[in-house]
Amino acid sequence: MLAIRLPKDIEDRLDRLAKQTGRTKTFYAREAIVEHLEELEDVFLAEKRLREPAKRWTQDELEQGLDLDG
Repeated sequence: MLAIRLPKDIEDRLDRLAKQTGRTKTFYAREAIVEHLEELEDVFLAEKRLREPAKRWTQDELEQGLDLDG
């Protein structure tokens, strides 16, 4: 369960959208959070990779792992 306070103008826009489309405000709030959360997670992962680079593989190492010669 989550309760959030929104500025009146945002609440009004959300309410208007819900009424116009027959969906609930909760539906649109959830959709907005899910979409933005995915973007935030991507940014966090990218920043983490920049701080803590993972192992880098050479072309030869990749090809050996795939056993392309046989």
